[in-house]
Amino acid sequence: MAPSTYPSVAHMFLDRVAQNSGKPAFMFPLPDDSWKQITWKETGDWTRKVACGLRALDLEQEARVSILCSTRVEWVIATLGIGQAGGATTTIYPSSTADEAAYIINDSDTVFCFVENQEQVDKLKGVRDQIPGLKKLILIDGPGDGGWVMSMKELEQLGEQADQKEPGRFQEIVDAIDSKHLCTLIYTSGTTGKPKGVELTHDCWVFEGEGIESINIIQPDHRQFLWLPLSHSFGSVLLAAQLKIGFCTAIDGRIERIVPNLAATKPDFVAAVPRIFEKVYNKIVGGAREAGGMKWKIFQWALATGLAVSREKQAGREPGGLLALKYKIATKLVFSKVQAVFGGNLKCFISGSAPLSRDIAEFFHAAGVLILEGYGLTESSAASFVNRLDKYKFGSVGLPVPGVKVKLDPADGEILLGGRGIMRGYYKLAEATAETLTSDGWLRTGDIGEIDKDGFLKITDRKKDLIKTSGGKYVAPSALEGQLKVINPYVAQAVVHGDRRNFCSALIAISAEEIPKWAAQNDLSALSYDQLIQHDKLKTMVQESIDKLNSGLASYETIKRFAILPVEPSVDNGQLTPSLKLKRKAVEKAYMDVLDGFYKGSVAGTD
Repeated sequence: MAPSTYPSVAHMFLDRVAQNSGKPAFMFPLPDDSWKQITWKETGDWTRKVACGLRALDLEQEARVSILCSTRVEWVIATLGIGQAGGATTTIYPSSTADEAAYIINDSDTVFCFVENQEQVDKLKGVRDQIPGLKKLILIDGPGDGGWVMSMKELEQLGEQADQKEPGRFQEIVDAIDSKHLCTLIYTSGTTGKPKGVELTHDCWVFEGEGIESINIIQPDHRQFLWLPLSHSFGSVLLAAQLKIGFCTAIDGRIERIVPNLAATKPDFVAAVPRIFEKVYNKIVGGAREAGGMKWKIFQWALATGLAVSREKQAGREPGGLLALKYKIATKLVFSKVQAVFGGNLKCFISGSAPLSRDIAEFFHAAGVLILEGYGLTESSAASFVNRLDKYKFGSVGLPVPGVKVKLDPADGEILLGGRGIMRGYYKLAEATAETLTSDGWLRTGDIGEIDKDGFLKITDRKKDLIKTSGGKYVAPSALEGQLKVINPYVAQAVVHGDRRNFCSALIAISAEEIPKWAAQNDLSALSYDQLIQHDKLKTMVQESIDKLNSGLASYETIKRFAILPVEPSVDNGQLTPSLKLKRKAVEKAYMDVLDGFYKGSVAGTD
């Protein structure tokens, strides 16, 4: 295994500041939605004030500082400042309840917490008696109160004064940081149970920066648009990559601003989760279908042409002759409009956090937009596998990041990972750590996979999510759910159920955003969402989609009963994680009476 190039993330960052001093580091939106740019030197000066301020507040080495904030440039400044002060960042999703935030603050032994606004201050004030170890809140937007709450500006002023008083102290603190010291304590949002604190060292993130640089997807002159939650490891690994490679990042976590921000910032690459691609796909296809007539026919012709081109490229051949000419026309008539939505400069998307449907990936590839799917866990510092610009297979999560070791458990095909990116352990959870890390340091991912002859990894399902019917047949639910969402653009979420049951059933959530288009086409526009999801026409439409899905499945895999949910799973109702992963168990628990009803009177042992 190659040795680390830097002893810590702080050293990696300061070296980047020295190399790229006057070059752009970050862009961020102002209140009028114009964009401000700061250089690497300006970023370094800003984070140094924060680091010195935290040390002036007596922050000790590896002490935890939480960040309760949406994705914005101040989140980055805070975490870089924490790292240079020798502390460790603990992440809290801004959507967390007061009790959830208090749990993480207590469990992590957090001493200071950066909070975004007064709303988050009030949230923590309401549970202050539960978090006695939290010494101070640092408020990003707004003034301090002279007591428990100080403003970020006040922290920076304190840091500037301390730095002027002892100008050599900052470098002494940085030089004392070792590769094995704790850098971040990321709490897994968890699809079941309480979140666990994943201990990631400085070397974990330096390793990720090195690995991502070596696969040559991202260049120093590229621009990233970053909207992902920085409380999630997917967002954090992109920051590590930026420090090592030196590209510029435009940052704004407001989901409703993604499309206008892409047009404004014209990024070279963007990381996203599959739900975003599903929504864009539904809008494009739904809009073309709604236009009808000749426009729909042209769209269908262009898509068929694009898919033919995609198949050629996937086979390693460059399309030529008549196909190349037809694709040029298809691009001018249809696909150029799709590409323009993403800013017109996009080299690729990077998809992670959940499985991406192969059909979705091929649709975008047909439109000239390459999505490179990757794979990793918080416990492996996020990026362990990724497809490449010149080596990709849709339906796979790509090849290992250099330095990542992989093997499959011969007993059940579980993926085991090794290397410098593997977590130190779960914080204060020795038993859980021992269950997840083998005695010789391999990480049990809980995912089932296959590795093909070219080294590409395909995730077939979650070990814990595999359904075993009462007839002894195994079913991979996530694959069926992904296929159904492609077949029917009005399906927002699907949960395939059937573990220890005698057949498979499904809970279907209809997209409140997309279904009005269908309603208009079926003379049902006067109906509310609640009325639509109970209408026989809609149930028939869903049944037809399930029939289409079932036609390609083995008998034991087919969905024999379904119900339409009254509301979509969301973060607010506790059925999606903050990174938009489905909490399967939470959905099943909420509708267990419906599921039980499917099986009343059924004969055990049937497919």
